[in-house]
Amino acid sequence: MEKTLPPIPVKRYFTIGEVGELCGVKPHVLRYWEQEFTQLRPMKRRGNRRYYQHHEVLMIRRIRDLLYDQGFTISGARNKLQELAQSERDRRKAGDTVPLEGTEADAPQAGEVAVAQEPAHSPAPAVRPVDLPQLLQLRRELFEIRELLSAGY
Repeated sequence: MEKTLPPIPVKRYFTIGEVGELCGVKPHVLRYWEQEFTQLRPMKRRGNRRYYQHHEVLMIRRIRDLLYDQGFTISGARNKLQELAQSERDRRKAGDTVPLEGTEADAPQAGEVAVAQEPAHSPAPAVRPVDLPQLLQLRRELFEIRELLSAGY
């Protein structure tokens, strides 16, 4: 049943039809999932038209994987997503990793980037604070570059 999903184009907003094609589900399923998963909150504009952002497309792909490929029920998938969010919050509090929004198939595990460590032989490095907004912007730019390269530009 697992079919390869197309790459997500570098765009700010996606219509419900585009998201349906990118995630392999029909628009009525997406509207239903909005009711079941509180994490899905597309922006609504004129005439109640839905516009999804990149992170929501990634969330829909994660939900689709849990339901269709891993065999979770709606309730089970909802609980699994809450567990994943809680574990990310716990890791963030522990300072183990820098959490980043969403995931990609070939991105680091669970959408996170490990903080680089100095080699063991070097003297103690000066502690530098992590600039999360700057890292998030860099990550977005890298995904945009990857999308452009995969599109053949």
